[in-house]
Amino acid sequence: MQRIEWPTTEWQAGDPAALRMDAEKLSELEGIIKTDYGNINGIVVVRNGYMAYEKYYNGYGPDDTHHVASVTKSIISALIGIALDAQYINHIDQKVLDFFPEYVPDAADRQKQVITIRHLLTMTAPYAFEDWHEPLDIMCMQPDWVKYTLDLLGQKGEIGAFKYSTAGAHLLSAIITRSTGKSAREFANERLFKPIGMKEIPDYEMKSFGFDDLFGKAVKGWVNDPSGNSTGGWGLTLNARDMARFGFLYLNGGIWDHAPIISKTWIDESTAMNPNKYGYLWWLGDEDGTFAYLALGDSGNVICCIPEKSLVVAIASAFMLNPRDRWTLIKEHILPALID
Repeated sequence: MQRIEWPTTEWQAGDPAALRMDAEKLSELEGIIKTDYGNINGIVVVRNGYMAYEKYYNGYGPDDTHHVASVTKSIISALIGIALDAQYINHIDQKVLDFFPEYVPDAADRQKQVITIRHLLTMTAPYAFEDWHEPLDIMCMQPDWVKYTLDLLGQKGEIGAFKYSTAGAHLLSAIITRSTGKSAREFANERLFKPIGMKEIPDYEMKSFGFDDLFGKAVKGWVNDPSGNSTGGWGLTLNARDMARFGFLYLNGGIWDHAPIISKTWIDESTAMNPNKYGYLWWLGDEDGTFAYLALGDSGNVICCIPEKSLVVAIASAFMLNPRDRWTLIKEHILPALID
């Protein structure tokens, strides 16, 4: 379909048939979500740039924001790309320690000195903790999260081996601030959120740094650490429509209403399939010939982009341990609604 209006101020709803989607199959989603995916608060399905389906649950509506957890990481990835495009950052293989000249590493710790932005983006920097056992709670109790993470960085393991680290994503947020002079929140508002019609994130002062403030019911806007750095690995709140806007920007190669927001080269690099199935802070999937890249957060917060199908699925969820896999919902109930 020819793009007439961009959803900068408002998403345009499209007739499912005109968008090559089966309205009857889409209508089955509501019952399935209520029965099997009870912590989903909002879902937006966009095809060919138009909203084919939108539904809210548990008393939520289109303007309500949700803590999207690790979906924040994919936003940070976009901001690194924008900072590179604007030459705030020289290149992706720049050393992490270049941005923290006040930090003096142990001379014997050679690994720490060669770790780059690329390693942080691809989760291939070494740390002392075991896989999936990152001591994030300890970081959150520190007065200086960046110093704590730099201390962790480079210990044990080998550069190049995949090890998922939320603290590493926080270093990327600090790198954005060191290179641009703005917090990730401020930089995102100016260079990403506002241009594509996402709600600007206000600056909420952190009253304290307990669990509820950082992860729980008190999370609002975009959480920051005691030094004022926006959290890089979690802590951002978005509504489902804005999650879909971000996914649609990526599907369009970084162009929004004829204006370049992020370079297509960065998006292609960020989402290129590799053996780890993890790009630049994006999860990658290829099942039955369907390639997808996903911003994934705890509790089932998802922005799923399927370029070949011109499809974006944004799901905002309430906190829940071990929710049902959203890819199952997409694969079994949304992809079959496509008419190709």
